[in-house]
Amino acid sequence: MTAVSPLEVEALEFVRALIRIDSVNTGDAATIGDGETRAARFVQERLEEVGYETVLVEPRPGRASVVARLSGSDPDAGALVAHAHLDVVPVEAENWTHPPFGAEIHDGILYGRGAVDMKDFAGMLLAIARAFRRDGVVPRRDLIFAFFADEEAGGVWGARWLVEHRPELFAGATEALSEVGGFSLPLPDDRRAYLLATAEKGVTSATLTARGHAAHGSRPTADNAVVRLARAIAAIGAHRFPVVRTATLERFLEVYGRASGRVVDGDELDALGFAASLIDAGMRNTVSPTVLTAGGKTNVIPSTASARVDIRVLPGQDDAVRAELSALVGTDVDIAWDRMISAIESPVDAPLVDVVQTAVTAEDPHGTVVPYLLPASTDNKHLARLGIRGYGFVPLRVPADFDVFGQFHAADECVPVEAVHFGTRVTARILREA
Repeated sequence: MTAVSPLEVEALEFVRALIRIDSVNTGDAATIGDGETRAARFVQERLEEVGYETVLVEPRPGRASVVARLSGSDPDAGALVAHAHLDVVPVEAENWTHPPFGAEIHDGILYGRGAVDMKDFAGMLLAIARAFRRDGVVPRRDLIFAFFADEEAGGVWGARWLVEHRPELFAGATEALSEVGGFSLPLPDDRRAYLLATAEKGVTSATLTARGHAAHGSRPTADNAVVRLARAIAAIGAHRFPVVRTATLERFLEVYGRASGRVVDGDELDALGFAASLIDAGMRNTVSPTVLTAGGKTNVIPSTASARVDIRVLPGQDDAVRAELSALVGTDVDIAWDRMISAIESPVDAPLVDVVQTAVTAEDPHGTVVPYLLPASTDNKHLARLGIRGYGFVPLRVPADFDVFGQFHAADECVPVEAVHFGTRVTARILREA
């Protein structure tokens, strides 16, 4: 076992301290406290202790982000943004075995909201930033350390706000590194693949509305709005969008197939085990009904019924999704579309990808970095508006049966302590050499 360094010790200390700060983001201004600002000030104070000049931005009370820059040796190299968000999703404490904000360690496992999403990376970045400053490390390119608020509610008061109102904080940046990727998946012969998110699905939502005539419940009608809506929702639930062979998917199938020694096909992912659903969701557009609204009184047939649907869209598929969903629900249901945030896709053969592989190899000689398309969304989408190419890689070497993605937003969210140590070492290498 590798000896634990002072850097790794400090990283774990910061991860635990950040978990203990309740920075739950409900998405509702009336119920959000000052946790994000307290977490940002914690980060700011520790950066300033070692000499960083920081910028703390708080566009609304309690919604603070903090940014600091470390100059590199090559002024012509584009800056790299290393970023994490400080907010977390709500908890139902009664469903937790360990206190969600206790940051307790049991049998080598750290428990707490944010353990993987994503106070683990925030703690790693904070410790690395301090170590670089203390030790006089001069990276090749400028490093912009950013700790954002509000990612869990779309980044409105975090990354999105800074991109729109303080873009100078990211001057010269060409690439960004953040969530969701880096965790290991098992390969034959006790080897591991490490997923690297080189693309993210676009995200939007829509309201489906069916209309009919209001009537007494004792006299069924042929145009019952609830029935019409139910048919549309059932059609969506039964529909499986086709696989789209994006550049990222092609690279994933190639690299993972070569590393695993198996033929991995877009229509057959059994070899991926618990990661199959994650990869499958990144291969096709998806529409998930999430909210239903209809009626108010049992004996009244309502004149309208509506549903909200969550829509995740592959690169270049915005128009195709609109057309396919319209065909699915038919002419009896109206669709009101919300704002579309289009997918992002970064080069799978960029020099940064090689740096990531080299950093992993230094700690796991047989580890293979595999590009994939993240079916969810991160703050990299906001930075993309400034021309910054985003990658998702929080390196975590975990046991073969440990499903890191399954920890996101779950009760008893947890991460192995050794994985945090591993991630700190690998991330430090990436930031030094990128």
